[in-house]
Parts: sequence; C-alpha cells; structure tokens
Amino acid sequence: MLDAAIKSQLQAYMANIKQPIELVPSLDDSAKASELRGLLEDIAGLSDLVTIAADEGDARKPSFLIRRAGTDIGVRFAGIPLGHEFTSLVLALLQVGGHPPKVSDDVIEQVKALEGDYQFETYFSLSCQNCPDVVQALNLMSVLNPRIRNVSIDGALFKAEVDERKVMAVPSVYLNGEPFASGRMDIEQILAKLDTGAVARAAEKIAAKEPFDVLVVGGGPAGAAAAIYAARKGIRTGVVAERFGGQVLDTMGIENFISVPHTEGSKLAAALEQHVKDYDVDIMNLQKASKLVPAKAPGGLAEVQLESGATLKAKAVILATGARWRTMNVPGEDEYRNKGVAYCPHCDGPLFKGKRVAVIGGGNSGVEAAIDLAGIVKHVTLVEFDSQLRADAVLQRKLHSLPNVTVVTSALTTQVHGDGEKVVGLTYRDRNSDESHLVELEGIFVQIGLVPNTEFLTDAVALSNRGEIEIDARAHTSQQGIFAAGDCTTVPYKQIVIAMGQGSTAALSAFDYLIRLAPAEEQAKAA
Repeated sequence: MLDAAIKSQLQAYMANIKQPIELVPSLDDSAKASELRGLLEDIAGLSDLVTIAADEGDARKPSFLIRRAGTDIGVRFAGIPLGHEFTSLVLALLQVGGHPPKVSDDVIEQVKALEGDYQFETYFSLSCQNCPDVVQALNLMSVLNPRIRNVSIDGALFKAEVDERKVMAVPSVYLNGEPFASGRMDIEQILAKLDTGAVARAAEKIAAKEPFDVLVVGGGPAGAAAAIYAARKGIRTGVVAERFGGQVLDTMGIENFISVPHTEGSKLAAALEQHVKDYDVDIMNLQKASKLVPAKAPGGLAEVQLESGATLKAKAVILATGARWRTMNVPGEDEYRNKGVAYCPHCDGPLFKGKRVAVIGGGNSGVEAAIDLAGIVKHVTLVEFDSQLRADAVLQRKLHSLPNVTVVTSALTTQVHGDGEKVVGLTYRDRNSDESHLVELEGIFVQIGLVPNTEFLTDAVALSNRGEIEIDARAHTSQQGIFAAGDCTTVPYKQIVIAMGQGSTAALSAFDYLIRLAPAEEQAKAA
C-alpha cells in the first residue's frame, strides 16, 4: 500500500511510539476495505509496538480505530487517511502511542478540564488543506480527555451519509449528532466554542499586559515578518491575530515563493508561526481588533481595542490585517453559504462529484478552479463579469479544451437560488442584452478577489476608496507611530513574498521611529 520511501519515513516517526497500540479494523468486501487492510498491515509491520486486532464490526466500513492497548484511549478514521490526512494519521499513531503533543501546557490542561461527554464526527476530503487542522485538533482532544471521542470521515467515501446530512463543505463537524462548526479551526478555536469562559479569561490576561514597543496586528506573512524583524532588534514585541497564518491558511499550492519550488499554505503558515516563536514575541491568537486609537501626542501610546473587551497599548503599531475572500453580495449567498455556496474548490470540490456547478470569476483563481472542478463534476459554468476572461493565456487554452465547461462573459450574478436546504441554481443578467438567465446547478464556487480587513480603521488612518490603508515607501500611514504592511495596504500585487518584504520594511521603519523618539522623550523629561 505504501511505497518504500514513505515506509522508511513513517518507520522513523514511529520510533517515537512509547506505549503499545492496536489497529482495530472494521472492514467489508469492498476494494477500499482491501486497500485499508493493506495500509494497516504496512503500518503494523513498521513497529513491534503496533499490532492489528480482530475486526470489531463498526457500523462505518471501511474504518479503523487506533487504540492504546489496555485502555479506551483511541482515535477513529472512517476511510483511508491518505492525501492531506496522512499527517493526521501519523500524529494519531504517535499521540495514542504516548508521544507528547506540541501544544502548550495551558491548552492541555484546558482540554483535560472539559466536563461532559463529547462525541464528534468530522467530515473531510483528501484534497482539503483546511481539514487536517480540525481532524488533528479533535483527535488530540480525544487522546487527552477520555470523555471526548472523534471519528474522522472521508466524505467522498461515505457519500450516502454526506447526502443524508446535506454536508456541502468540509471540514464539517457534528457534536453529539448536531452541527457544531464548518471550516478551518485549530484546537484553541474549538476550545473557545466549548469552554465559554475561555474568552473572558484570555481578555483578562491580555488587559494586564504592559505596553509593547511594537505591536503587530495580524499574523499572516506580513505580520510574521514584521514580528521577526522587530524582535531581532531586541525590543518588546507582541502579535495579536484573529488566526495566525491569515489568508495563507486557505491557499492550496504555492509555487512562486522564491527558493521554494512548491509548498502548501498550511505548511507555510506553520513554519511562519514557529519562526516567530523562536524569538521572544508575545503571540495573542484568536483575538480580533475592533478599534485603533492613535497616540494623542508624539511619543504617546497607541491603543488597540479587541472584540474580547481587552485593550493593548504600544509605542508603535504595525497593521498587517490582510484580506478575505470577496463575496458576491447577492440575495441567497449568505443563506446558502456552506450549503452549496463555497469559496475553496480544492476543499469542497469532491463533495460535488457528478453534479453541476458554477465558478464566479474569470481571473487566474476562477479559471484554475474551473479546470480543477471539471475533472470531478458533471459540468462547470464559468461566469465572468467582464467581456473577456482575465486569466493567463495558458490557463484559458486549457479551460476551452474541456468538453464539460461553459464560459459566460459579460454576466452579472444577481441571485443564488435554493430549496431551503441547498443551492439549486443561480440567476445572472447578460450585461449586453439585459436579459436574465437561470442556471440550474448544485454548487457555486466564488473566486472574485479579496477585500482588505480594515473596517475597524475607518476613523483611525487614511484609507483608499477600496478600503486599503494608504502607506508610503517606508510603510508609514497617515498617523505618526502607525505603520502598515501586506494585503491590507495600497501596495500593488498582493503576493506572499511582497507581503513579507513589506512586513520587514514596516518593522524597520517602526524601529527607526522608536530610536529617534527616545532622545525626544529624554528632552521632554529634562524640561
């Protein structure tokens, strides 16, 4: 099942298993069950601490349980966790086998302290780069707390179950039989939903922090670079972020990051966070800024107010809040989000196998999405507002060569239609004839660009007519002591490598501001 190279790598990881574990299969006569049997045999053959137990006959077949021998500690997968979920499989083996997890002691204690019984069911797809975070978080929680259980289910393999529950986006999580969450979440975000007092406790800790020399707002590539460059100057640096990694977390393949031929968004985000942690940086995750109050006088402290109620102060602030997917803003879009309206074709595409879908947007992202989906779905209708596609020529040639793709240009999407539970179609208006057309379909993938996350800055710094923070060549904003970098600014070409460069520029400019500020402070005290 596994090739020699992967077996060798897996065997090296499995050397970290400290306690005996059992692989408990539940199989039928299907080809997939045979594949799973082969995978389990390969794994068991790599360690003397791993054995295969008798078939236990779980209702979901093929599935298997990874169980610590002699205990009820275990992790279950329904399906074959390869693709993006292979890492989840490896971590489950190690953690059930007693290898310590790489999370903070505070998180571990918070998981162990949860009261009540939690039965999670997590639907994933093997092509989803967002799913492993959720799967791994819930698996770890089930290892740490015996009253928590999680089964991770390959939606493409258990299609009838997905259809019955009307799962149209992954990752989708059910708790005790009821919908719990959809989309990427890490263990801290899950805990925040389960432990209702966590937000208040975190806000109390944050409010007690001393002022920072530099406070970075945002944890994407620009924010991470800014934090590293600031911390290397030996100044007190903090990062407050809604989710560390930002928009990169939603990026599939990255092939234009110089010196790295190929990586994935989740891997790059993890590397960024680890690099920041290598320095003395105070990272405050799961915190969203709600207001910026610039210093009232030169040399004063700026304030960043958070939605949690806490306030942070700093001599210099670097805004690196990034951007988010632009929505169509038409009737039905919000109502049917994750019920047919999706924004990640790599994640959710497999759930629409054999169905009709639309892609909104004719740029590179939209055309790439249409090409990818055409290999999975029955038919793709690409809808573009402009009179022609804006994607690279090579992508357009590939798109037009596909027999199950229809391209509609000069078209404005005006409404998403549904039956109360799922998408059933969309209406677009022909901008040339002004006629409206209804397209019957089951899924809509929106790929129409980004919107800067700057709404909370309206009265604080100058913004462009697109809502971008106006900056100069040194990343200065319109307010003294306030700097900005990345996709939330007026810098053209929203690219990871550019954001990192801009974050570095902002940190160096902030440091320059601080060292020039020091003599002024001394003079003021002397006077």
